[in-house]
Amino acid sequence: MTETADKLSRRDQILQALAHMLETNPGARITTASLAKAVGVSEAALYRHFPSKAKMFEGLISFIEETVFSRINRILQDFELADQRCEKTLTLVLTFAEKNPGMCRLLSGDALSGETERLRQRIQQFFDRIEMQLKQILREAEMREGKVPLQTASAAANLLTAVVEGRIRQYVRSEFAAMPTQYWDEQWSLLAPALLREKNLASVTV
Repeated sequence: MTETADKLSRRDQILQALAHMLETNPGARITTASLAKAVGVSEAALYRHFPSKAKMFEGLISFIEETVFSRINRILQDFELADQRCEKTLTLVLTFAEKNPGMCRLLSGDALSGETERLRQRIQQFFDRIEMQLKQILREAEMREGKVPLQTASAAANLLTAVVEGRIRQYVRSEFAAMPTQYWDEQWSLLAPALLREKNLASVTV
Protein backbone atom coordinates (compact mmCIF):
# COMPACT_ATOMS: atom_id res chain seq x y z
CA MET A 1 0.00 0.00 0.00
CA THR A 2 2.78 2.38 0.95
CA GLU A 3 4.74 1.42 -2.14
CA THR A 4 1.72 2.13 -4.35
CA ALA A 5 1.15 5.50 -2.69
CA ASP A 6 4.82 6.38 -3.14
CA LYS A 7 4.65 5.44 -6.81
CA LEU A 8 1.56 7.55 -7.34
CA SER A 9 3.18 10.43 -5.49
CA ARG A 10 6.29 10.27 -7.67
CA ARG A 11 4.15 9.98 -10.79
CA ASP A 12 2.25 13.09 -9.77
CA GLN A 13 5.50 14.91 -9.05
CA ILE A 14 6.69 14.14 -12.56
CA LEU A 15 3.47 15.41 -14.14
CA GLN A 16 3.47 18.54 -11.98
CA ALA A 17 7.08 19.26 -12.94
CA LEU A 18 6.25 18.75 -16.60
CA ALA A 19 3.27 21.13 -16.39
CA HIS A 20 5.46 23.71 -14.62
CA MET A 21 8.15 23.46 -17.30
CA LEU A 22 5.54 23.91 -20.02
CA GLU A 23 4.42 27.08 -18.25
CA THR A 24 7.82 28.58 -17.48
CA ASN A 25 9.56 27.69 -20.73
CA PRO A 26 7.12 28.81 -23.45
CA GLY A 27 8.27 27.73 -26.88
CA ALA A 28 11.05 25.52 -25.51
CA ARG A 29 11.25 21.81 -26.23
CA ILE A 30 11.30 19.78 -23.03
CA THR A 31 13.76 16.90 -22.77
CA THR A 32 13.62 13.99 -20.36
CA ALA A 33 17.03 15.09 -19.06
CA SER A 34 15.74 18.54 -18.10
CA LEU A 35 12.57 17.05 -16.64
CA ALA A 36 14.53 14.54 -14.54
CA LYS A 37 16.68 17.39 -13.22
CA ALA A 38 13.57 19.38 -12.30
CA VAL A 39 12.07 16.42 -10.44
CA GLY A 40 15.40 15.59 -8.79
CA VAL A 41 15.65 12.04 -10.12
CA SER A 42 17.55 10.21 -12.83
CA GLU A 43 16.16 9.71 -16.33
CA ALA A 44 15.96 6.01 -15.53
CA ALA A 45 13.67 6.84 -12.60
CA LEU A 46 11.38 8.78 -14.94
CA TYR A 47 11.09 5.79 -17.22
CA ARG A 48 10.08 3.56 -14.32
CA HIS A 49 6.88 5.58 -14.11
CA PHE A 50 6.42 6.54 -17.77
CA PRO A 51 7.89 4.48 -20.63
CA SER A 52 8.22 7.58 -22.85
CA LYS A 53 7.81 11.33 -22.90
CA ALA A 54 4.67 10.82 -24.97
CA LYS A 55 3.18 8.88 -22.07
CA MET A 56 3.98 11.79 -19.77
CA PHE A 57 2.10 14.15 -22.08
CA GLU A 58 -0.75 11.64 -22.21
CA GLY A 59 -0.85 11.70 -18.41
CA LEU A 60 -1.38 15.47 -18.47
CA ILE A 61 -4.01 15.20 -21.21
CA SER A 62 -5.85 12.57 -19.16
CA PHE A 63 -5.80 14.95 -16.20
CA ILE A 64 -7.30 17.70 -18.37
CA GLU A 65 -10.03 15.40 -19.68
CA GLU A 66 -10.96 13.99 -16.29
CA THR A 67 -11.04 17.41 -14.60
CA VAL A 68 -13.00 19.24 -17.28
CA PHE A 69 -15.56 16.59 -18.18
CA SER A 70 -16.30 15.59 -14.59
CA ARG A 71 -17.10 19.24 -13.87
CA ILE A 72 -19.21 19.53 -17.01
CA ASN A 73 -21.27 16.60 -15.73
CA ARG A 74 -21.87 18.54 -12.50
CA ILE A 75 -22.93 21.59 -14.50
CA LEU A 76 -25.51 19.49 -16.34
CA GLN A 77 -26.83 18.28 -13.00
CA ASP A 78 -26.95 21.72 -11.38
CA PHE A 79 -28.34 23.86 -14.22
CA GLU A 80 -31.46 23.32 -16.31
CA LEU A 81 -31.48 26.12 -18.89
CA ALA A 82 -29.48 25.66 -22.08
CA ASP A 83 -27.95 29.14 -22.07
CA GLN A 84 -26.77 28.62 -18.49
CA ARG A 85 -25.32 25.21 -19.34
CA CYS A 86 -23.45 26.63 -22.34
CA GLU A 87 -22.15 29.65 -20.42
CA LYS A 88 -21.03 27.59 -17.42
CA THR A 89 -19.34 25.01 -19.66
CA LEU A 90 -17.41 27.61 -21.62
CA THR A 91 -16.48 29.54 -18.48
CA LEU A 92 -15.24 26.30 -16.93
CA VAL A 93 -12.89 25.59 -19.84
CA LEU A 94 -11.60 29.17 -19.95
CA THR A 95 -11.06 29.29 -16.18
CA PHE A 96 -9.30 25.92 -16.18
CA ALA A 97 -7.05 27.15 -18.98
CA GLU A 98 -6.25 30.39 -17.15
CA LYS A 99 -5.31 28.54 -13.96
CA ASN A 100 -3.21 25.95 -15.82
CA PRO A 101 -1.13 27.84 -18.40
CA GLY A 102 1.24 24.92 -18.94
CA MET A 103 -1.69 22.71 -19.94
CA CYS A 104 -2.67 25.32 -22.53
CA ARG A 105 0.51 24.58 -24.46
CA LEU A 106 -0.88 21.08 -24.90
CA LEU A 107 -4.41 22.25 -25.72
CA SER A 108 -3.08 24.67 -28.34
CA GLY A 109 -0.73 22.06 -29.80
CA ASP A 110 2.21 24.38 -29.16
CA ALA A 111 4.12 21.80 -27.12
CA LEU A 112 3.30 18.88 -29.42
CA SER A 113 5.38 19.86 -32.44
CA GLY A 114 7.48 16.85 -33.35
CA GLU A 115 5.59 14.59 -30.95
CA THR A 116 3.56 11.53 -31.89
CA GLU A 117 0.39 11.99 -33.92
CA ARG A 118 -1.57 10.19 -31.19
CA LEU A 119 -1.13 13.18 -28.87
CA ARG A 120 -2.47 15.64 -31.42
CA GLN A 121 -5.44 13.35 -31.97
CA ARG A 122 -6.15 13.33 -28.23
CA ILE A 123 -6.30 17.14 -28.23
CA GLN A 124 -8.56 17.08 -31.29
CA GLN A 125 -10.84 14.63 -29.49
CA PHE A 126 -10.94 16.89 -26.42
CA PHE A 127 -12.34 19.82 -28.40
CA ASP A 128 -14.61 17.50 -30.39
CA ARG A 129 -16.12 16.34 -27.08
CA ILE A 130 -16.63 19.93 -25.95
CA GLU A 131 -18.35 20.73 -29.24
CA MET A 132 -20.51 17.61 -29.07
CA GLN A 133 -21.59 18.47 -25.53
CA LEU A 134 -22.58 21.99 -26.54
CA LYS A 135 -24.48 20.64 -29.53
CA GLN A 136 -26.37 18.23 -27.29
CA ILE A 137 -27.26 21.03 -24.87
CA LEU A 138 -28.66 23.16 -27.69
CA ARG A 139 -30.61 20.27 -29.18
CA GLU A 140 -32.17 19.42 -25.81
CA ALA A 141 -33.34 23.02 -25.39
CA GLU A 142 -36.36 22.32 -27.61
CA MET A 143 -37.57 19.50 -25.38
CA ARG A 144 -36.67 21.20 -22.10
CA GLU A 145 -37.59 24.83 -22.82
CA GLY A 146 -39.41 25.00 -26.13
CA LYS A 147 -36.46 26.80 -27.71
CA VAL A 148 -34.53 26.06 -30.88
CA PRO A 149 -31.16 27.30 -32.19
CA LEU A 150 -31.28 30.44 -34.33
CA GLN A 151 -29.11 28.68 -36.89
CA THR A 152 -28.31 24.99 -36.36
CA ALA A 153 -27.07 23.32 -33.21
CA SER A 154 -23.99 22.17 -35.13
CA ALA A 155 -23.13 25.67 -36.35
CA ALA A 156 -23.68 27.26 -32.93
CA ALA A 157 -21.68 24.61 -31.08
CA ASN A 158 -18.84 24.94 -33.56
CA LEU A 159 -18.76 28.73 -33.10
CA LEU A 160 -18.68 28.46 -29.30
CA THR A 161 -15.92 25.87 -29.41
CA ALA A 162 -13.92 28.02 -31.83
CA VAL A 163 -14.21 30.99 -29.45
CA VAL A 164 -12.87 28.97 -26.52
CA GLU A 165 -10.09 27.38 -28.54
CA GLY A 166 -9.15 30.79 -29.94
CA ARG A 167 -8.92 32.32 -26.46
CA ILE A 168 -6.62 29.48 -25.36
CA ARG A 169 -4.38 29.93 -28.40
CA GLN A 170 -4.27 33.67 -27.76
CA TYR A 171 -3.21 32.96 -24.17
CA VAL A 172 -0.31 30.82 -25.37
CA ARG A 173 0.67 33.20 -28.17
CA SER A 174 0.84 36.11 -25.72
CA GLU A 175 3.03 33.99 -23.40
CA PHE A 176 0.18 33.90 -20.88
CA ALA A 177 -0.43 37.66 -20.79
CA ALA A 178 -3.85 37.72 -22.52
CA MET A 179 -6.06 36.01 -19.94
CA PRO A 180 -8.70 33.65 -21.39
CA THR A 181 -11.44 35.13 -19.16
CA GLN A 182 -10.64 38.75 -20.04
CA TYR A 183 -13.71 40.37 -21.66
CA TRP A 184 -15.55 37.05 -21.33
CA ASP A 185 -18.64 38.51 -19.62
CA GLU A 186 -19.03 41.10 -22.38
CA GLN A 187 -18.37 38.56 -25.10
CA TRP A 188 -20.91 36.13 -23.69
CA SER A 189 -23.52 38.92 -23.65
CA LEU A 190 -22.98 39.16 -27.42
CA LEU A 191 -23.04 35.42 -28.04
CA ALA A 192 -25.96 34.38 -25.84
CA PRO A 193 -28.78 36.21 -27.70
CA ALA A 194 -27.64 34.65 -30.98
CA LEU A 195 -28.01 31.05 -29.77
CA LEU A 196 -31.69 30.26 -29.13
CA ARG A 197 -35.19 31.54 -29.82
CA GLU A 198 -38.67 30.46 -28.84
CA LYS A 199 -39.83 27.52 -30.95
CA ASN A 200 -43.05 29.20 -32.07
CA LEU A 201 -41.00 32.02 -33.61
CA ALA A 202 -39.06 29.56 -35.75
CA SER A 203 -42.01 29.00 -38.07
CA VAL A 204 -42.96 32.65 -38.54
CA THR A 205 -42.52 33.78 -42.15
CA VAL A 206 -42.09 37.32 -43.37
